Amino acid sequence: MKKVKKLIVAITAVGVLGAAGAVYAWETKNPAEITAGITGKSVEDVYNERQTGKTYGTIAKESGKLDEFKQSMLEQKKVVLDQRVKDGNLKQQQADEIYNTIKNNQVSCDGTGNAKIGKKFGAGFGRGQGMGKGMGYGGFGSGMGYGRGMNR
Repeated sequence: MKKVKKLIVAITAVGVLGAAGAVYAWETKNPAEITAGITGKSVEDVYNERQTGKTYGTIAKESGKLDEFKQSMLEQKKVVLDQRVKDGNLKQQQADEIYNTIKNNQVSCDGTGNAKIGKKFGAGFGRGQGMGKGMGYGGFGSGMGYGRGMNR
């Protein structure tokens, strides 16, 4: 009987953790979703523009929405950093340093991605390069690529 209770507790714990991860993944948006949301374009249209070599920031800037894009990206990165601290993958001091660097770099951000914010830290924000792959909310880091969004 003890083994059955332990098994039930273990299954419940896994379920709760899995649900928490799914909620976190659902709350996070990739740069294409953010850009689409603020420009009124579809995610597919944003991906198509991105394929031509434009950054997400450039796409937002061309729509007159660069400031909204930068604010949304900053908020998204804060969510990711907070989760990484909670998961024990970053110390709060590291997360604060990354966040403050991003915030300071955004002052001169022109949407071209030339600052390469986060390369120094290896932050790798995002859920993979994707272009339609890795768009599912099943797992952080799914898809292919380098975790877009940090320098876009």
